[in-house]
Amino acid sequence: MTTKAANPHDRKHVNPHDRKHVNPMDRQSVGDRVISVITYIVYAIFAFVCAYPFYYIIINSISANDLSERGKVLFWPMQIHFKNYTRLASIPGMLDAAKISVLRTVIGMVLTVLIAAFLGYMFTRETMWKRKIWFRFVAVTMYFNAGIIPWVICMRNLGLNNNFWGYILPMIVQPFYIILCKTYCESVPRELQEAAEIDGAGTMRVFWQIMLPVIKPILATIAIFAAVNQWNSFQDNLLLMTNRPDLDTLQYKLWQYISQANSLKTLISNTTNSSAIMAGLATAATATSIRMSVTVVVVLPVMMIYPFFQRYFTKGIMIGAVKG
Repeated sequence: MTTKAANPHDRKHVNPHDRKHVNPMDRQSVGDRVISVITYIVYAIFAFVCAYPFYYIIINSISANDLSERGKVLFWPMQIHFKNYTRLASIPGMLDAAKISVLRTVIGMVLTVLIAAFLGYMFTRETMWKRKIWFRFVAVTMYFNAGIIPWVICMRNLGLNNNFWGYILPMIVQPFYIILCKTYCESVPRELQEAAEIDGAGTMRVFWQIMLPVIKPILATIAIFAAVNQWNSFQDNLLLMTNRPDLDTLQYKLWQYISQANSLKTLISNTTNSSAIMAGLATAATATSIRMSVTVVVVLPVMMIYPFFQRYFTKGIMIGAVKG
């Protein structure tokens, strides 16, 4: 007895598009689903813990000042108003502090990026005299430093105390950024530089026209790090600018309001504005409301910049940290 062979052409054709979409969660076992749910819950709690302090500061800065002073504003704003932000301009030195913070951030960021890119590129050139020794000399400063007191003495001997450049010059040479740029430059094909050198390009021309456009991802990453460091720094203001209140930064003002409970009353009583405006400010504003408002002004720029430049972090750091 013979059996008829199955004809492959008799099989029913199944259209892949007719298959039902299977949810990956349906393929998981009960244990996997429990682990996934627990993971989501843990991450949600972690995200809440990270985000709530910023949310708390924002809602207290726009809520009724008396309620905020008594700690009544916890999860949502109450009696919303924006007068605290308009009153910040009335505090003596606040606008000048904002200008100093912006200037030191922009100038410091640009110089830090340029120094890191140039030194990182030069440390990859075999023609640089004793480049390995100089690179190790720069890298060792990541692990050893003299301390705050010798640093302050050195800054004063260099004439950088009570000087705006005391914010900029000590921070423009960062070994970590130089190492990132050096590793990134080593991943760039050597043929690009050789082709430019054959055409007669010198070291500076190769750096400006060849290397800088190629290493933009790592430069963007360093720019973010340098800008945040400059914007958030206040210790150098505390240690160096002892006789120059016109060089105070926003962060230093915020530190004053947090550390000194009566600083706001002192500033209001010593101001030269009209008594009517000052009376309104004294009765409507509180130390807590001013602290919250200043904190939002200080933190908000960083919160707005990070989401737009976050895509540079992974690419820049990974390529800049691993050769090849």
